[in-house]
Amino acid sequence: MYEILKSIQARLAQVDGKIDELKLEAQASRTAQIALRQEITGIHQELSGIHATLVRHEGRLDRIDRRLELSDAPTP
Repeated sequence: MYEILKSIQARLAQVDGKIDELKLEAQASRTAQIALRQEITGIHQELSGIHATLVRHEGRLDRIDRRLELSDAPTP
């Protein structure tokens, strides 16, 4: 009986070790996911800034076109 209990105890120790490994892997995955989310958020903010700049420039170009009386109609 003692040998069986000893074997079970060894197996449980192995299972505990595997569970600890899985916990570490899950934590690493969560950390990587958080880092990716932060990267995506940063990219999104940067693209929003670029979009706002392009909208401003488009407005300025429209005003310049109107002042110079430029049009998209081809000249003969």
